[in-house]
Amino acid sequence: MVKNNKSRRRTKNNGKKKKKSGPDIPSITDLTPLDDPSESEDPTLLLKLMSTGQGQLGFSDRVYLLASILFQNNYLEKPAAQQVVSYGKERGVPFPEVKDEDMHRTAYELAFNALKYQQLLEDIMTDSVFYHDQMSLVAVMLYDFQDRKFLPREHKGEEEFIKEVRDVENYLLRFKTKLAASLARCRIKFDLLSIECILPESVKARQMRSSNLPLYAWVNPLKGSFDQVCSVLNSAGFVQVKSIGQLKGKTFCQDLHCADMLVFPAQMKAPLYSTKLLSNRKLIIQDKFCSLGPVAVCSLLPEEGDVLMAGCFSGFTVSRTASLIALKQKANCCDQSTVFVCVGDRTDTQTEELQLTITKMGCKNVKLMLQNFQSLDYGDKRLRKVCVVLLTPKCSVSAISNPVEFILQENGCNHLKAIYILFQSSSEFDVSAVRVF
Repeated sequence: MVKNNKSRRRTKNNGKKKKKSGPDIPSITDLTPLDDPSESEDPTLLLKLMSTGQGQLGFSDRVYLLASILFQNNYLEKPAAQQVVSYGKERGVPFPEVKDEDMHRTAYELAFNALKYQQLLEDIMTDSVFYHDQMSLVAVMLYDFQDRKFLPREHKGEEEFIKEVRDVENYLLRFKTKLAASLARCRIKFDLLSIECILPESVKARQMRSSNLPLYAWVNPLKGSFDQVCSVLNSAGFVQVKSIGQLKGKTFCQDLHCADMLVFPAQMKAPLYSTKLLSNRKLIIQDKFCSLGPVAVCSLLPEEGDVLMAGCFSGFTVSRTASLIALKQKANCCDQSTVFVCVGDRTDTQTEELQLTITKMGCKNVKLMLQNFQSLDYGDKRLRKVCVVLLTPKCSVSAISNPVEFILQENGCNHLKAIYILFQSSSEFDVSAVRVF
């Protein structure tokens, strides 16, 4: 529900017939698209808009629905006196399991972008007297709608049909002229060349940095050797260079600090997927800082000793630790050490997902402990051979440049998909903060 700004309406309608406040029509389900671009738009203009918009015209119904759940759980809640849009009182809506990795990533990126521009989207909704009881879905779809220059979405023949998504889509299409005009007024009012201009310089700098950061990936020795991975990369047209400074195009180099880690240019993720190394879990994309702890543990561990892990970490980090230890002991012909993992602060679902990741990675030397680290008994016989403890405390991760990538790789703290990224307010807009995913 959107509160009508009466003072604004009086100013705009001075000397004209007063418009009736409230929704233009009683029900969104009664709406049908009225603006057919093939009939009402200049074809030359349409081609220009298509060329400047995103790579595809819209997403699937399921992506919009997933993104709306993320938005609903994480939108910036304002004091009652400042609220112009009501998203309802429901928070903490369970996020369904998504097996399609591309769909999962797209939903997070769409929700993240809508959250960044929450204030602008609300301003458009308010200025257009936009009413709806599913405002989170409206917000994410409105962001995408303006991003593709208010062009209709392309539907695939086999696409899943979700009625509530199609209803919102019809609403947006019906009022696309009014919405586009509202966006134009906002841009004129604040002298914006594009909506990205409303973001603080610190946020824009972070986004620029994230697009240029190199891509780090470590070789999973439980699935393939370092030489095998390099051979596959060479067969796929990748060329190995000596340093990060030489990375350009389809190239890679070996990291200076972690011998089993490879570094790629930022844009090489798609070509890497085509090699099957990622899907076969022979190569794991993960930020380098996540590997420093496991590498240190491996160097400190004696030949016959176990490891205890506690704190905030992902299944990838556990697997990284376990695989490094297994490889070291195989080379030294030692008995296999065990990596004990405290999971007492996780839900049953989170524990199952952690175990599933570890199993898929090929780790057989990991045991989950249902206790918290603080509640462990000093005399526990399972821990008698533990020589190294890896504690990963909760962190604000404020230095993360690509929060969506971090969330999907690390699943935040304790698998709560949590990340705290602070967006400082600009002088004109109160830019939303992404709080807990």
